[in-house]
Amino acid sequence: MLYSLKQVQVFLNVARYENISKAALDLSMSQSAVSSALSDFERHYDIRLFDRNGKKLQLNELGRALRPQAQALFEQAQAFEQDLLQQGSISGLRVGATLTIGNYLAAGLMAQYMKQHSGAQVQLHVANTASISEQVRNFELDIGLIEGELQNPELKVTPWLEDELVVFCSPTHPLAGRKKLNDKDLLAAHWILRESGSGTRQTFDRAMAGLLSKINVNLELEHTEAIKRAVEADLGISCLSRVALSEAFARGTLIPLKVPHRNFRRHFYFILHRQKYLSSAIENWMALCRSSAECVR
Repeated sequence: MLYSLKQVQVFLNVARYENISKAALDLSMSQSAVSSALSDFERHYDIRLFDRNGKKLQLNELGRALRPQAQALFEQAQAFEQDLLQQGSISGLRVGATLTIGNYLAAGLMAQYMKQHSGAQVQLHVANTASISEQVRNFELDIGLIEGELQNPELKVTPWLEDELVVFCSPTHPLAGRKKLNDKDLLAAHWILRESGSGTRQTFDRAMAGLLSKINVNLELEHTEAIKRAVEADLGISCLSRVALSEAFARGTLIPLKVPHRNFRRHFYFILHRQKYLSSAIENWMALCRSSAECVR
C-alpha cells in the first residue's frame, strides 16, 4: 500500500478548502508538510488530483471521482479507531437542518440524543434546503434533515416525516372569518413568503400551480418567525409548516385559513451522501428521528 491515512486526510482537507494554508491550519500542520504529503500522494500513483492556479487548487475530474471513496475510507478508519478506544462513548455528529426543522424539531432531538448517549457532541447547522444539500454533498455535514424535494445523483434522499403547510392570517385580517378560500381570494391577497431555495417555498410554489405567476408577493423573508410577526402586523397572509404555527394557533395570535382545493402536503427527508460511511452515530441519530416521528404528528 503506497498511501497513508494521513495523506488521505490531507487530500480531503485540501479538497474541502481548495487552499493549502487553510488545510494546514485545520490539520495543525505546516504548509510545507501539507504540500509535501499531497505531492507524495500524487507522485506515488503518477496522478494529479487538483488543477493548480497560483495558490488556488481546484479538484479536477479524477479528484472529484476519488473524493467520496477517500471520505468513506477515512471515516471508516476513524470509526475503527473509535471502536478500539471506545469506553461507552460515541463519536461526534454534524447535523444540518432546514429552518423549520432546525427551529422547531432539531433542538428536542438533540436533547434526546445527548441524553441517550452521554458525552456525545452534536453540531447543528441551520440553513435552507439548497445550502444544507450542498454541505452534505461536500461532506461538510454528516447528515441533513430537509423540507424540500431534491434531485441529486450524489445524494440519497429518504422520507422521514409527513408535514403540511397551512395558509394563515392575523385575527383582524379581512379573510379571518372566511370558512374557506378560493383561487380568487388567493390572487387578491398580499403574500409574505419564504425565499426561493427553501423547501417551504418549493412546496408553496407547487401547490399554487396555475396561479403562481399572478400571486402578489409583498415580502420574501428568510426567517419563519419574521414572517409570523409580519402577518400578525397585518402586512399580508402567508403559508408555513403546521409545525411552526401550532403554538400561535393555540394562542389565537394567528388564524389558519382553509384552502381545500390546493395540496400543501409534503415530507421531511434525511439526506446522506451516497458514499458516506454510516457510523454508529449516524445510525443512532436516524433511529431516534424515526422513533420520534409519531410524537411529532
